[in-house]
Amino acid sequence: MYLALPAHAVEVRDIRLWASPESTRVVLDLSGSARHSLSVLKNPERIVLDIPGVRMRANAHTTPAAAGSVKQVRVARGKSADVRIVLDLTHAVRAKSFLTAPNDHYGYRLVIDLAGAGAGAGAGPGPAAVAATVPVKIEHAPPDTRDLIIAIDAGHGGDDPGAIGINGTREKDVVFAIAKELFQRVNGEPGMKAVLTRNGDYFLPLRERMQRARAQQADLFVSIHADSIQDRRVDGSSVYILSQRGASDEAARWLAERENASDLIGGVSLDDKDDVLASVLLDLSQSAALSASETAAEQVLRGLGQVGEVRKHQVQQARFMVLKSPDIPSMLVETAYISNPQEEQRLRAQSHQAKLAAAIHQGLRAYFYANPPTGTRIAQLAALAAQRTVLATAADAPR
Repeated sequence: MYLALPAHAVEVRDIRLWASPESTRVVLDLSGSARHSLSVLKNPERIVLDIPGVRMRANAHTTPAAAGSVKQVRVARGKSADVRIVLDLTHAVRAKSFLTAPNDHYGYRLVIDLAGAGAGAGAGPGPAAVAATVPVKIEHAPPDTRDLIIAIDAGHGGDDPGAIGINGTREKDVVFAIAKELFQRVNGEPGMKAVLTRNGDYFLPLRERMQRARAQQADLFVSIHADSIQDRRVDGSSVYILSQRGASDEAARWLAERENASDLIGGVSLDDKDDVLASVLLDLSQSAALSASETAAEQVLRGLGQVGEVRKHQVQQARFMVLKSPDIPSMLVETAYISNPQEEQRLRAQSHQAKLAAAIHQGLRAYFYANPPTGTRIAQLAALAAQRTVLATAADAPR
C-alpha cells in the first residue's frame, strides 16, 4: 500500500501498541503524511514496515512493550532517511495498514491492524476477570427458562480516547469504568446476564461492537459515552435510539447482502427469501426493535434524571452505527458532558460512576419487568410479582 510522499521531512514521533483478545493494533504517530509498504514474512513470523523518506524523532519514546501477537518491536534507520520497523510475532496473523488524517486528538497516524491475535500481554482482563473485580451473587435461570442478555458497550478505547475534558479526563476511561459498574449490577440481578463488547483498553470498530452483541444473542444493547461540546457551560445526560433514516440505510445494506444475513435472532433467515418477503421480514424486525428501544430508553432517561441534570428530556434519534442492529433493541447513553468542568469532575468520581450505572440498571430493570420476553426468568419473576400485588390488594380490600 502506498500513499503520497510529502515534500517536507516527516518524523516518526512515537510508536504505540494496543491489544484486544482478537486483534493487535500498532500505531505510528507521524508529523505528516508518508508512503509506506508492508510485508508479512514467515519463518520466523514477522511484519516488516518500510517508510521511505522519514526519520525517527530524536526524542521519540522507546519501542513499546510486547502485547497481543507482537512479542517485540524493532526499529532500523536507513542511510537515506528511511525507517524500517519490524514486528516480531508470536504466531501468524492477517495484516492491513492505512494512514489516517489528523483529528482533534492526534496528527497523522499510520495504523497496522493484525487480525487473529490472542489476548497476550496488555489485552486487558477477559470477561471472567472483570466479573471477579467485585463479588456479585449471580443466580442463573433454571433449566426451563433463560437469562436476559444485556450487551454493554463502553465507547471508544485504545488509540481512540474519545472526548477529553479540560483537566485531561478521557472519555474512554470513564465510560469503561461506568460499563464495568453496570456489568456488575446487571449480573447481580436474578434473570439477567451482562456481556461487555470490550473488556480492556483497546480499539474496537463500531460495526464489530454491534456484531458482538448479535453473536451473544443479546436482548438489549446499551452503548455508554460522555458527550462534548464547545460551550463548556452545557451539561446533562441524554439518550439516543436509531433514527428512521438510519434504520432505512441499514435495511438496504442487509437486503443487498442477505446471503450473509442468515442469523437473525428468532431463527429467521433472509438468505433464502425473495426480495419482497425479505424486505417485509426485515421491516417487521426493525420496527419491533425500534419500538422496544424507545420504550427502554425512556425508562433509562427517567432514571438518569434522578441522578443529575438531563440535557434532552425526550429520547433523541440519530444514525449512530452502533445502534443499527435490525433485531436488538439498542440505545446510546450520553452520561454527561465531559467538556463541562463540573461534570468532568463528577465523571472522575467512582461514587458518581456508580450512580450513573445504577440509574441505567434501574431503567433496564423497569423496562424488562414491564415487558418481559416470553420464556425468560424475568417473565416468571414478573408474573410472581403481579400475583403478590393482586393478593395484597385483595387482602387490604374492605370486607
